[in-house]
Amino acid sequence: MENEEEIKPAVEKKVRSRTMTRKELFEELYQKSAGQSRSARKKFIVRNMKPYFRNEDSTIKYVEVQFERKLRNLICRRIRLTRKVNLQDFNYFCTFTYDGAKHTEESFMRKLRGCFKMMCHRKGWKYVGVWERSPEKQRLHFHGLFYIPDGAMPGELVEVKDYSPIKKKVQTTIQNTYFNERFGRSDFKTVDDRSMLGEAIAYLTKYMEKTGEKMVYSKGLPQFFISDIMDEDIVCTIGNEEKKLLLYDDFSCWDEGCYMGQVSKGVIDQMRKCN
Repeated sequence: MENEEEIKPAVEKKVRSRTMTRKELFEELYQKSAGQSRSARKKFIVRNMKPYFRNEDSTIKYVEVQFERKLRNLICRRIRLTRKVNLQDFNYFCTFTYDGAKHTEESFMRKLRGCFKMMCHRKGWKYVGVWERSPEKQRLHFHGLFYIPDGAMPGELVEVKDYSPIKKKVQTTIQNTYFNERFGRSDFKTVDDRSMLGEAIAYLTKYMEKTGEKMVYSKGLPQFFISDIMDEDIVCTIGNEEKKLLLYDDFSCWDEGCYMGQVSKGVIDQMRKCN
């Protein structure tokens, strides 16, 4: 008797599908189109979201609303960043990059966050920063403004000369041995004056706008200082509901009826703070 060929029943392959909201889809497409111009980004998102709307007009309207939401959120984050930075004494602008021989991307993020947390708790560090990928190699970096008290710097700051593929020339940088040994590379720039602080804020804001990443803050960075306001210091009310006060540049600071002095960096440092 001839052996009959065994026939296996056909097995239907299960089609995997994802369930997500329109907002979740928008966020995913927004991230995918991060390197494009604003107009190209909109066209890309509209094209990919169109199948989930009645027509193209309704798709465009939805995408426009989401872009407006993104812009409002960005403005709020930018204002929050500026307020927090202006109430601190940040003295370094730093960039940290990982070495693939020492870390994966995930372990780099986890270990660096843990290191910052330890430095804040034990040595009084404060910081604000953002994660960013290099445009060419897509390697993850952390850029941040740091307040590092005297005597609280681990390792040594050393001068290093190396070739910059972006600037296409040899450059001199200040790096930290502690962070280089543990992570890969670190660059430390001293923040000497307000103009350099403004440049650092613009730098962080650029990455925040480009990638949509949220700022990372250490604990205890307030946005406001608290002061009683005298009538003679008020120029006028402002805002949609006129609930905000525009003050003269030389207004007086008061803390629960106690005169602290004319507004200045030194006086603000003495005032109570809040978020």
